[in-house]
Amino acid sequence: MAWHHGTVMQLGGMIVSLFGWLSSCVTTFVPLWKDRNLELNEMEVWKVGLWHACVTQDDSTMECKAFESLLALPLEFRVARILMVSSNGLGFLAFVFSICGLSCLKTRDEKLGLKRQLGIAGGVLFCMSGVATFVPISWIAYQTVQEFWDETVPEIVPRWEFGEALFLGWFAGFFLVLGGFLLICSACLLKIHKPCKQVVAQQEPEIPAPLLGQQQYSPPKNADLVI
Repeated sequence: MAWHHGTVMQLGGMIVSLFGWLSSCVTTFVPLWKDRNLELNEMEVWKVGLWHACVTQDDSTMECKAFESLLALPLEFRVARILMVSSNGLGFLAFVFSICGLSCLKTRDEKLGLKRQLGIAGGVLFCMSGVATFVPISWIAYQTVQEFWDETVPEIVPRWEFGEALFLGWFAGFFLVLGGFLLICSACLLKIHKPCKQVVAQQEPEIPAPLLGQQQYSPPKNADLVI
């Protein structure tokens, strides 16, 4: 069965958005946002995330500890928690709306107008989820660069650097926005066929033309039986 190009675009947008959403969820919870290698002890590497701080020893064992106080965290980390959790929630709602708006998913009482609205809503929510991922990632990356090149800090003091989660978050935000854009475009390409109302008029059966001029014979009501 040949699919419409809008359906192919819709499925592609769903796959790209789903990959971006899963990557955003992983970025939210892994403690790999910032790395710091102590120059005095090269066998010890510190890693920080939104929820935990971890240290890796020389024998490749990692010990993690959750942050005890939210107020003790920097402002960018507190805002990042809120935005990343909101991004994950928006991505889940967008996934549900987009599944219901798939044109290849046939239902018993199919309403193409409703499917178009659900597809557009899912695409918009995916784009919002991508923006909510971009903002905290970029903010923390900017703060890391500012701290790294801070001339007031002595050179002997170890500096924080980008962690792997920042790069994964950038890719996640890009895929969420791209997938949402594809879903919006595919929903706009969805054709809506309005059923035309056909009025069926009851017509009398046509009488052949040769019989129109002839009078139909009808027997008398009180006819006598003649033998």
